[in-house]
Amino acid sequence: MSVRLKLRDIAFFERPVPFARPFRFGAITISATPQLFVRVELEVEGRGTAVGASAELLVPKWFDKRPELSPAQTVEGLRESLEIARGLYLASAGYQTAFDLHASCIGDQVATCANKNIPPLAAAYGPAEIDKAILDALLRAAETNFFEGMAGNIAGIDARLSPDLAKLDIARFLSGRVPLERVAIRHTVGLDDAIEGEGGVADPRENAGARYFKLKLSGDPAADAARLARIGKELDTLGRDYRVTLDANEQYADFAALQALMDRLDHDAALRPIATRLLYIEQPMPRDITRQSPLGALAARGFIIDEADDSYDAFPTARALGYRGISSKSCKGIYKSIVNATRAAKWSAESETFYVTGEDLTCQAGLAVQQDLALGAFLGVTHAERNGHHYVDGFGETPAAEAAAFAAAHPDLYADAGQGIRLKIHDGDLLTGSLHATGFATSVHPDWPGLCPLEQPGSSQEHLA
Repeated sequence: MSVRLKLRDIAFFERPVPFARPFRFGAITISATPQLFVRVELEVEGRGTAVGASAELLVPKWFDKRPELSPAQTVEGLRESLEIARGLYLASAGYQTAFDLHASCIGDQVATCANKNIPPLAAAYGPAEIDKAILDALLRAAETNFFEGMAGNIAGIDARLSPDLAKLDIARFLSGRVPLERVAIRHTVGLDDAIEGEGGVADPRENAGARYFKLKLSGDPAADAARLARIGKELDTLGRDYRVTLDANEQYADFAALQALMDRLDHDAALRPIATRLLYIEQPMPRDITRQSPLGALAARGFIIDEADDSYDAFPTARALGYRGISSKSCKGIYKSIVNATRAAKWSAESETFYVTGEDLTCQAGLAVQQDLALGAFLGVTHAERNGHHYVDGFGETPAAEAAAFAAAHPDLYADAGQGIRLKIHDGDLLTGSLHATGFATSVHPDWPGLCPLEQPGSSQEHLA
């Protein structure tokens, strides 16, 4: 049963996150970026007040890849998206459901951001982060956990933003969820990461026992084929079965370049270790070209969209072009992930298989990884990309007391093996038991007084064009 709420306050904070190693994906290499924290206070009808929290990295050059913008300018766009969303959400008066609030603001959010030269994917960032914090507070006020609350549709999700579905489709999907007890990690191999030897893809200290690997592509068919052949040779030394996914982050300029890579996968014997274990290929072409390019015969390979998932109608549009799946990322919106998972389940029951996958943008230990992991476990995503455990050193610059509080409250997810508190991986899997805590997958909130207020848009030296 949905519960109504009224917002009282939304506050934004940040903390620097230095990376343990550079992460190169698409056209950018990042070595550090701020982590956003959202704190909301709301009044829940008949239940008093509650505070909720969420977190996510402010990742440059992913939400907005326009070449004329610097990395700093694209982070500025995310900051502005947050401030626009804050104003819209706080302007909503009276009691309403969490989804009422989201649905009433998302259209104005995208339109206002468009007027400020912020594209739809970046526009959705602000509401996505606020929605997670609202849900955390709502679940705390209702004294229930994420899995039970969402199965009962505590947020009041309906089909008003997805007219291809009926409200009953969503209700049935939610009520039928049985959360996974384990979710396998999918280990990312960035474009600058070592392949052979110490620290390479087969090094157990590097891959943490993973059985799934996500391999980044550069957009150059010849270079990518040569690199994949090297990776496949190394992965074949693991001594265990494994599966791979490929992610181009929009780097394949056109259909011809993509076809060249697929021809190599089909015919090059050196690529057989990869080709025979390939699950799907993620967002090969730029989002604008994607919308104009039916996959045709290539659709048999299994393609998903990610950066092209910038609206509630993106998945049906992609389906018509031959795509079989779509990524779930909490930074793109938890409600959209649930709607898309409902679609995948409904379409799969009617015809061929469609799916939602688990990807992330280096979700960090603590709030971000826990909330995204809970969302995936609820949707039935059996393996998910998990970057933060190897691109960032544990909890990074999180105060020791805060990291220790997370470890004490979630001992199945964190442990100190002598190198500080880090994500605890069990034979390549993450456990979800402690995510059943009251609230949105966390018993702990950040040390709010120890965080810096979010830098205001326009206060840095670089601004959006």
